[in-house]
Amino acid sequence: MSYYYWQKPGVVRLTKVFIFNVTNPEGVLRRGERPRLVEVGPYVYREEMEKVNVKFHDNDTVTFQHRKILHFVPEMSKDMNERICVPNIPLLTLATQSRHMPWGVQAAMSVLVRGMQNFVTVTPAEFLFGYDDTLVTLANIANTLLHINWPAPRIMSLLKGRNGTLPEVHTMYTGHTSMARMGLLDKLNGLDTLPFWSEAPCNSIKASEGSFFPPRDITHEDLVAIYDKDLCRAFPLQYRRRVDKDGISAGYYTPPDSIFAPSMEYPDNRCFCPPGESPESPCELRGLQNISPCHYDAPVFVSFPHFWNADDKLTNAVEGMTPSRDRHETFFKIQTKLGVTMEAKVRIQLNLKVDHAPYIYSVHTFPEIVFPIIWLEEGVDELTPEIHRWVYIATTAADFIIPSVEYSFIVVGALTLAAVFVRTYKGVVFTAENLERGMEELRSGSHLLVNAASHAASMATHRSGPHRDGLRDQHRDQHYHLLRSTSTAPSSSQEADAVEQAEQATELEPMVGRGPSGSPCLARAV
Repeated sequence: MSYYYWQKPGVVRLTKVFIFNVTNPEGVLRRGERPRLVEVGPYVYREEMEKVNVKFHDNDTVTFQHRKILHFVPEMSKDMNERICVPNIPLLTLATQSRHMPWGVQAAMSVLVRGMQNFVTVTPAEFLFGYDDTLVTLANIANTLLHINWPAPRIMSLLKGRNGTLPEVHTMYTGHTSMARMGLLDKLNGLDTLPFWSEAPCNSIKASEGSFFPPRDITHEDLVAIYDKDLCRAFPLQYRRRVDKDGISAGYYTPPDSIFAPSMEYPDNRCFCPPGESPESPCELRGLQNISPCHYDAPVFVSFPHFWNADDKLTNAVEGMTPSRDRHETFFKIQTKLGVTMEAKVRIQLNLKVDHAPYIYSVHTFPEIVFPIIWLEEGVDELTPEIHRWVYIATTAADFIIPSVEYSFIVVGALTLAAVFVRTYKGVVFTAENLERGMEELRSGSHLLVNAASHAASMATHRSGPHRDGLRDQHRDQHYHLLRSTSTAPSSSQEADAVEQAEQATELEPMVGRGPSGSPCLARAV
């Protein structure tokens, strides 16, 4: 079950895309107005994901690649064919990069891009999955003819690279020998550090690939991380509190306050900025992170949606930003015993940093700004019923069943001991009563024999004479009364036995003789 969940989860994973539509492009370029943005969307895609080219190794690791297919969900989406106005990303990227080029190169570029528009009108479908752009086409022609290998996409799109088998090769710890490393990356494309950043901790890949996390109940750590390709980094998550998700206890994680903090507040973030950046650069603004090294060196910056928890300079530069924690905060709900993600929402905004390019005529009036382009929400709302049942049994049900079984064994053991004690006690009492009854019977029997013998002897001394018959009856009556005296309530059978014994004793009289010492004795029959 755990391998199946990891290899092909089957959970409903949705990607929701929101695009910022520019409603005053002419005012921005000609009158210096702030860009007026209206959020349009969502455009929802269901992500079908599985891990392919899976290979297990002897050192407790497994290597794999991701295969992702996005399926459009029209019933949850806005119209994909409406027209929207967005910045011309290739043109503005070229203009920003030209600032560091010689003046002659900038002049040549100005001629090359003459007549190109700062804003383009496209449909959401074209913007997300590709439209023809002149600069992108020229870049690919130059690569082919001049063999300069200039990094450029084949088509201008934002999500096309998310479809199909992704090129990144992940090597992950399985947790077979150590649960504290379960789900953590060991290598990415054969490297144990990220090539985009030159220093630690920015180049660290000590993070989960997203399916499992080291269980908090084992590591006792409040900070975990997930590798996000779009962010080009290990994205930290901090434990906040315990929550309930569909009847299962989980930990609630959100990014720490230091995630997009300026290096003056959090020095570990300094390695995300290029060397020589001034404290006033966008890279040093709260709420932004430079990710251009892994996006064709385009001046792309990432933030939370609507510049939530960011510097006021960013929100004041445009109109239409409405930051909200409920709608724009990233969070994970992770089961702390198994490290399984119960629910997650990763919410990220992509922004284009535009620098003023006075020598590129087409863009010389475009403001110097961090321009919001789109924001995305990727996440899982719930597990499949099969996986939820497995997690519930392994965690919540086990917490009830195991103590119940333990207490049941204790109760059964106590009842067994009590039964044995009662049975033993009854046996001892019953044996004591039997012994007492037996001793009483022995005492009664001994009195009977002694008195019977005594009467027999006395009868022998008077066996002759006229009173023989009368004495026999008298002795029999005395013996009968003697037996009655040994028992307070003789039964009829006891009375009959006593009469018979008395008669037998009387009949023994002819056999009584004198022993050598002159004492009466019973004659032995020969």
